[in-house]
Amino acid sequence: MHIHILGICGTFMGGIAALAQQSGYKVTGCDANVYPPMSTQLEAKGIQLIEGYTPEQTKLNPDIYVIGNAVSRGNPLMEEILNQGLPYISGPQWLAEHVLQGKWVLAVAGTHGKTTTSSMLAWILEYAGLSPGFLIGGVPENFAVSARLPSQPMQDANSISPFFVIEADEYDTAFFDKRSKFVHYHPRTAVLNNLEFDHADIFEDLAAIEKQFHHLVRTIPQNGLLVSNVEASLQRVIEKGCWTPVEIFGSEDKWHAKNAQSDGSFDVMFGSALQGRLAWDIIGRHNQMNALASIAAARHVGVPVEQSIAALTAFKNVKRRMELRGVVSNIHVYDDFAHHPTAIATTIAGLRDKVGKARILAVLEPRSNTMKLGTTKAALPASLVDADAVFCYGGNVDWDVAEALQTIAHKSQVFTDLDGLIAAIAKMAQAGDHILVMSNGGFGGIHQKLLDTLM
Repeated sequence: MHIHILGICGTFMGGIAALAQQSGYKVTGCDANVYPPMSTQLEAKGIQLIEGYTPEQTKLNPDIYVIGNAVSRGNPLMEEILNQGLPYISGPQWLAEHVLQGKWVLAVAGTHGKTTTSSMLAWILEYAGLSPGFLIGGVPENFAVSARLPSQPMQDANSISPFFVIEADEYDTAFFDKRSKFVHYHPRTAVLNNLEFDHADIFEDLAAIEKQFHHLVRTIPQNGLLVSNVEASLQRVIEKGCWTPVEIFGSEDKWHAKNAQSDGSFDVMFGSALQGRLAWDIIGRHNQMNALASIAAARHVGVPVEQSIAALTAFKNVKRRMELRGVVSNIHVYDDFAHHPTAIATTIAGLRDKVGKARILAVLEPRSNTMKLGTTKAALPASLVDADAVFCYGGNVDWDVAEALQTIAHKSQVFTDLDGLIAAIAKMAQAGDHILVMSNGGFGGIHQKLLDTLM
C-alpha cells in the first residue's frame, strides 16, 4: 500500500512516515519547508521528499493521502485531491487506525515539556526491557529517531510489546477536523504536564483549551491512570468530570522533588516517602516535573520506581532541548526549542542554575503562530529578565518587537537582518559566555553560522 503525506517534514508527520515505512507501506511525501532534523531523518530512511505542493503529485497514484495540519484549503495539491475525489485522512486518525489500535497507549499532553517527558517515558520503558513503540515531536538522543513501532520485549520474545508512547498535542487535527490531535489516541495512561494559553491562532482563550483537555480526559478508561500536575488549570479540567484514578505531581503530599542541587540531582518523593535520588545532568525545575510525571506513568505499566530512576540517570535528553551545538574559544552555543514565554523563562533559569554567574546571551526568534499574533508579547520581557543580554530577531512578526521589549531595552537588541544579528552577537561574545538560541524553527541555520563566525 502506498501513502503520500502532505506536510511530511513536520515532526509529527515525519514520525507518521517512519511508522508507515516500518509497517511495510510505500511512503512518499511533500512539504514546503524542509530542514533538519526531520528532513535528514527521512532521507536517511530512503523516503522520497518532494519540495512544494504541486497538483501533479496526484500522478503518483497513492492509495491514500495523509494530510498534516499545516495543509489548508487553497493548497494546490489539496485542491486537486478534493477536485478528483481522491481518498484522504488526517495524520492522527491514520495513526489511531493503523498503529495504536489494540495498544496500551501512554499519552503525554501539556503546553510545555511534552517532547521531553515523552522521551523520558519511552526511555524508561526501553530500559525496563518493555520495547515500546513511540512517536515523539523531537529526536530523543537515547534512540536517535523520533518514531518506531513496538518490538519484542526481552521478557517475552514470542510477542510484540503492547506499549506505545505518544506526544499528545492539543493543536488541531486537520483543516477538516478541528478537534485536538490527542482525542484520536485513546490512551490508557495519560500525563497532563501543565496547561497555559497557547495556540492563539485556533483557541480563543484558556477555557477553550481546557475544554479540549477535558475531551482527552473523557477518553481514558476506568482501569487507566491520569497523571496530572497540581496546577489550577489542570485541576479545573479534572473537576469537569473524571472517571479514572488520578495521581498528582508537584505537590508535597504527592509526587514531588526535594533537595535539588545545581548539578540537576534531586530526591524523588511520594508524600513523605523517599523513593530514591536521581543523579543526572538535566537541569531545571521543569525537568524535575517532567521526570516525576514519567516515573508515575511508568509505574502504572509495572516499572518499579527505582528502575525508572536508574533509567533516567542514563537519559540523554532530546535534540534542540538545551542541546550544546558547539564551543568556540570557551563560548558555548546552545539550541533550544523554547518559544512560549514560560518555556523561555524556565529554559534560561535552568541554564542559570548550571552556569552560575557566567554571562547568558539569549537569542530569540518569535516564530510560533501565537508569537506572530503578538498574544504573549507582553510576557516576553519578564521571561528574558534573567539573561545578561538579549538579541531578538523580529523578521517574522508584524508587531514592534523593540517596543515590546522596552522595559529591558538597556540589555536588548532587535534585528530584522539575520547577518546583522549574528555579527552583533559575535561582537559581544567573550570567553566564558553561554549563547542560548531559542526558536521552534530552523532560524536560518543560526547556530552553525554563529560557531563559524566565532572561529
